[in-house]
Amino acid sequence: MGSGRVMIYGAYGFTGSLVVEALVALGIRPVLAGRDAVKLGALAQRMGLPGRVATLASLPGLLDDITVLLLAAGPFTASSEAAVAACLATRTHYLDLSGEYESIERVQRFDADARARGLMLLPAVGFDVVASDCLLAHVAGKVAAPSELMLAVAGLRLMSRGSSITLVEQLARPPAVRRGGRIIHVPMGSLRRSFDFGAGPRDCVVSSWGDVATAYYTTGAPDITVYFETNPLLDTFQALARPISPWLGHELARGWIRASAALLGPGPRADLRALHRACLVAVARGSGGRSAAARLRTAEAYGLSQVSAAAIVQRVLAGDLEPGFQTPARVYGPDLVLTLGKAASAERSDLDVDVHSAHWR
Repeated sequence: MGSGRVMIYGAYGFTGSLVVEALVALGIRPVLAGRDAVKLGALAQRMGLPGRVATLASLPGLLDDITVLLLAAGPFTASSEAAVAACLATRTHYLDLSGEYESIERVQRFDADARARGLMLLPAVGFDVVASDCLLAHVAGKVAAPSELMLAVAGLRLMSRGSSITLVEQLARPPAVRRGGRIIHVPMGSLRRSFDFGAGPRDCVVSSWGDVATAYYTTGAPDITVYFETNPLLDTFQALARPISPWLGHELARGWIRASAALLGPGPRADLRALHRACLVAVARGSGGRSAAARLRTAEAYGLSQVSAAAIVQRVLAGDLEPGFQTPARVYGPDLVLTLGKAASAERSDLDVDVHSAHWR
């Protein structure tokens, strides 16, 4: 085990660099790492921090003095398994910024190995899934034996270059839901419901989201569905994506997507992010027909990711952890998101539930 140091792999990415800034503000000096020597060197020089050039394959040789690795390099379906293997080989705690249910499920498969080594594997320490995992755990705790969870998300209008790549690549597969404890796929646009984010019912459409994986391990609920607030642009985007989704899975298409995304800026400016907030609604149904619902408002997603990831790194460095695969609310409780300070701007309120209605007030 290391001596209280954290390494951020992919530190020069948009969200990774935000987390670096938050850690420095907490008095923590992370080791920066990544495979692009130019980008890494520029960030290390600007922040006055050590940098280590590495590929995922060479990562085990750089972790001997590291206590916690935070993986910030996506897509995480392509990076998480190698990073977890490096952590297991060097007895290093693992965190990541994934919001991809597939990568979270892959990390979960290493649970027994991590427990045997006394290590924690905690994926998804950003907005997805800290905010949503905490809200779902909150409503699930209000019903006996939660059997069904629904989550609706609104306000995600800003995207970084990396998030844009992940979103488009996800269109190669239909949305994922959990039924009877198993993850299955449903036709794009096939499930719709109305949820009230505070200004009346809004139409929402099923979407893949990390909580399809994490909420199952946090609450034990076998049926989980995630919805995004829809709008004409999203509906048009999904309609156009349906006929070309098989093509999006080919490597040539992935290369084109990455090349196109490179023309975008790295991520939304701070002044734009300050103008936006995210809102989530969660509903739990349990035995005896009892239901519970709640709404959570937070800072814009990248701002929440910045402070949540930094806060969790700080806790792990202090020894506040549980070995094995974990989820944020399972190890730190449903109120974690409410403890992240002013920058997180998190406000939670319980809602009245009408189980015969398509929306929750």
